[in-house]
This record gives sequence, structure tokens and C-alpha cells, in this order.
Amino acid sequence: MAATDFPAEIAALRSTLGTIRAVSDPDRLRERIAELSDQASAPDLWDDTDAAQKVTSALSHAQSELERIETFDQRIEDLETLVQMAQEEDDADTLADADAELEGIKKDLGALEVRTLLSGEWDERDAVVTIRSGAGGVDAADFAEMLMRMYLRWAERHGYPTTVMDTSYAEEAGLKSATFEVKAPYAFGTLSVEAGTHRLVRISPFDNQGRRQTSFAAVEVVPLIEGTDHIDIPENEIKVDVFRSSGPGGQSVNTTDSAVRLTHIPTGTVVSMQNEKSQIQNRAAALRVLQSRLLLLQKEAEQAQKKELAGDIKASWGDQMRSYVLQPYQMVKDLRTEHEVGNPSAVFDGDIDGFIEAGIRWRRNQSQSPA
Repeated sequence: MAATDFPAEIAALRSTLGTIRAVSDPDRLRERIAELSDQASAPDLWDDTDAAQKVTSALSHAQSELERIETFDQRIEDLETLVQMAQEEDDADTLADADAELEGIKKDLGALEVRTLLSGEWDERDAVVTIRSGAGGVDAADFAEMLMRMYLRWAERHGYPTTVMDTSYAEEAGLKSATFEVKAPYAFGTLSVEAGTHRLVRISPFDNQGRRQTSFAAVEVVPLIEGTDHIDIPENEIKVDVFRSSGPGGQSVNTTDSAVRLTHIPTGTVVSMQNEKSQIQNRAAALRVLQSRLLLLQKEAEQAQKKELAGDIKASWGDQMRSYVLQPYQMVKDLRTEHEVGNPSAVFDGDIDGFIEAGIRWRRNQSQSPA
């Protein structure tokens, strides 16, 4: 095994960190932190709970970003010292420690570099994720539930709060569809690369003959709109249906008809909500998600983008962007980026950062390629 060229590796780390600094602008971050700190110290801050939470969340995020950048300077200096000690004392164990630290810094710096690529108009927003089962019957419904758990576990690993807004259970097992919100800085920019058709190949646990089954599920990701966003939806363009919330197997969750389904008549966009306790709360939540979807539709129309929204994905053969193969071999592979992992269990348990980072880099390369 060739010896690590530490001077060259450390020079590359410093070059990457310099690029990140140029994009992130630590001085601007310090100014932002000072502004938010002033707002956070206002005596009437918590008179408006929602506004207060936005301020404190933004402050925490800015402080974390600055700390993350500044920490790398010290880590690289410490690595240099470790390498120097190992070489002076000809200590193989210390050199192995330096190798391990080098790999750790490269991985963490790569993740931070990916964050600098999130510069889209809504990338900073919270995300609303909808998963729908596609072709494949009960296996597809089960797959949809597996994907939902995967994303919720991913969010949990990162400490991101999530709220399940709506679930429509399939008759035998799994989900027809589910919608949940991920509340974190850059949640939309990060998760938007997960939008598309996902494909599962496995021995079906629902087939008494033990045959291999291919099933599909569609993932849609939209940015959560804010109060400052402007999109008017005339009342006569919305059809409102009220129904009883239900759980797995059709059991009643509430004793009142509190669940709400909104249909935007001109576009056919449908949003259901049953997470809240009252019909009024569910209607408000559904309207917010509907506005998010229509805002994205509006923007895509303005930009004349030649692509379909995640909600239009067919979730069937020929459309998949990622394959999860459990039989005859074990592999999860993204068909856009070629990123692959030979441990599907870890992926389904939320270990998807590698796929997300590869997707963000791929998207940036695609946007910079000549048409």
C-alpha cells in the first residue's frame, strides 16, 4: 500500500476550505449572527411564538455554520502536527491515526462543500415530502412505507424535526401515500434530489410462492411556503371534501369527520390532511401544502423547465432514478450518479447521505452543462 502524501493531501484540504470560505463568506455570517442575536435578545421576542422560533432557529443555524467552517482550520493544523510527530518519531501507530483523521476531515469537508452548492431560490426552506406507491400492488405499498421510514430515520439521525401530515394506508399492508414535513435549514435543497421514481426488487413477502417482485414508489419534494410568499387561490378554484381520519386497516382514528381533502380544480392538484385534531387546523395545513405545490408549478412554468413535477412521475418501468435490489444480490444504486452501496439494510435505516451528496453534485453539473 502506497504511503500517503500528506503535504499534497493537506494542501488539497486547504484549497477546498478556501473555496468554501469564499462561497460561505464567514464575515457575512458574523454580521448575520450579530443581527439575529439582537433580535433574539428583544424582550418581546416570544410575544409571537412562530416568529421567535424562526429567529432562534436561524441564529442557531448561522452559529453552527460559522463554527463548522472555523473548526476545520484547527483540525487541519492538528493533523499537520500529528503527521510531524509521527514522522519524527517514526511511529507507525501515530501515522495510522493521522491517516484516519485525514479521511475524516476529507469526508466532513466534502459534506460541507456540498452545502455550498445549495443556492437555489428555495433551497433554504423546510421540505414537504410526499411518497406514493406505484406499480407493484401490495409490494409497492409496503415499499412506500419502507421509504417513508428511511427518510424519517435520516431526519432523526441529523436531529431534524419531522411532522407526519397525512397517511393513506393500503388495504393489506403499507401505504397508498404519505406526506410529512422536514423542518431544517436547507431541507428542501437537500431532499429535492430524492424526488423521482424509486424501484425495489426482492422476494415478495406477500407471495406464497416466494417469487421475485419488482415494485415502484414515487417521491415528491416541495418547499414549504412562508407567509411572505404570494400566491392567491380563489375559493371557487378549490373543492373541499371532509372525511373521517383512518389508520391501518381502515380503523377510525377520530370520532369526528376532521380530515380534509383539497382539490385545486384548474390543475387537478390534490392535498389531504388528517394529522391535526380539528377540521379547521387540517384545512389550514392542507392549504399551506397546496400553495407550496402551486408555487412550484408556477415557477416551473415561468422558467419553462422541460421536466415533470415529482407528482407526475409514473412510478413504473422506465422511469426509475434509483434501484434497491435485495434479490438476487444486495445493492442500492442511483442511476443518475452511479453512486451505489452494497448494504440495503443501512440505506433503509436512513444512511442516505452519500446518495444525497452525490445527487447534489450531479444536479450542479447538469445545470452547468451546455444544453
